[in-house]
Amino acid sequence: MGAPKRGVFSLWDVGGTALGRACVQMESTGPQTRGVGSHSLCPQLTPRSAMASEGLEGEHPSVTLFRQYLRIRTVQPEPDYGAAVAFLEKRAHQLGLSCQKVEVAPGRVVTVLTWPGTNPRLSSLLLNSHTDVVPVFKEHWSHDPFEAFKDAEGYIYARGTQDMKCVSIQYLEAVRRLKAEGHHFPRTIHMTFVPDEEVGGHQGMELFVQRPEFQALRAGFALDEGLANPADAFTVFYSERSPWWVRVTSIGKPGHGSRFIEDTAAEKLHKVVSSILAFREKERQRLQSNPHLKEGAVTSVNLTKLEGGVACNVVPATMSASFDFRVAPDVDLKAFEEQLQGWCQAAGEGVTFEFIQKWTESRVTSTNDSDPWWAAFSGVFKDMNLTLEPEIFPAATDSRYLRAVGVPALGFSPMNCTPVLLHDHDERLHEAVFLRGVDIYTRLLPALASVPALPSES
Repeated sequence: MGAPKRGVFSLWDVGGTALGRACVQMESTGPQTRGVGSHSLCPQLTPRSAMASEGLEGEHPSVTLFRQYLRIRTVQPEPDYGAAVAFLEKRAHQLGLSCQKVEVAPGRVVTVLTWPGTNPRLSSLLLNSHTDVVPVFKEHWSHDPFEAFKDAEGYIYARGTQDMKCVSIQYLEAVRRLKAEGHHFPRTIHMTFVPDEEVGGHQGMELFVQRPEFQALRAGFALDEGLANPADAFTVFYSERSPWWVRVTSIGKPGHGSRFIEDTAAEKLHKVVSSILAFREKERQRLQSNPHLKEGAVTSVNLTKLEGGVACNVVPATMSASFDFRVAPDVDLKAFEEQLQGWCQAAGEGVTFEFIQKWTESRVTSTNDSDPWWAAFSGVFKDMNLTLEPEIFPAATDSRYLRAVGVPALGFSPMNCTPVLLHDHDERLHEAVFLRGVDIYTRLLPALASVPALPSES
């Protein structure tokens, strides 16, 4: 590759309003890199050093707010949810939004901010995000993961920059802009900020969707988190794989470690492990051999735990292996469970399995152009000359709980030209990518909140 090329462009607000002429220098390793003005942001982006620290002249207020939110330590296993709720209550007051707090479990509060629409007969638009973040290993970070340090190039380092505090603030800032411009839309917009997504959502969204407070929201369509895309396109997720966590237990003959004992627990467990890993390799090869398949379209599995034994010279009577399956949406779940049973039976007597987690409510949100919600969502990207790549989410989010109760949901985080760093060391996001995301939501919300009445709403 040749030497990097440099260009200068200006970040702007919706409608082309200049952000104080906050100039950013863009470094490109190729001739096709474009600036914000052509609706693309490809790294590497390098703001002037004068913008590197909070409070210095030139930082956009949305970025400052983002960094404030990142500093709230909502890290599992002991998230400071109280500080997060207080932060959101303050934002609601500043924006003139109602704020409802729903405690779904002790210390687990769902915060709902509402912007009423002009036609209460229509179902609402739900913008969901979670407030918790995963643990950090601070020694592996270049900067304190809760300082929200911004380097001279404009990258913000903090746990939650990608997953998913960026989206929370982008929702808020898009609503702020639209309200400031005097807009009103037919459909009510609810923003829900939920706890415990990073530990399965069992004391968060899973409980909330069963509450009368959720039913009162009358959600007709939802947006939730997605993933970054290292390329120029934006990824949108219309379904998810089903998490099946399976523990296989093998019971066999025990004895002294010096003997050739027959029918041991280890021998039989080895057969099951071999069968499952052979299935894993088959799915991996299927993914690699078909360039049209994405990871979420195949079933993955990993051996995650091996347990058993009391001493090196004692053959154990019981051993177990745990597996993390992520089952693709098109898989016949009954047949797949029978396959699990078959692997265990083939290994011999005394081999059984149990589910630690078993999700069976896989749903697919329509991406057909005839669907009003998808047409509104995708139409914004066509108008902005941005590329969308619909995929199946490879892991699990709170969207699965929404879809299971009949609310179509798309997973979307507006981060293109950005490496996927959620849950990783040095999780970070460029401020220009973050601000561009605010622009995108400022276009998306009017389109979705203005979807005409559906037949079911007539």
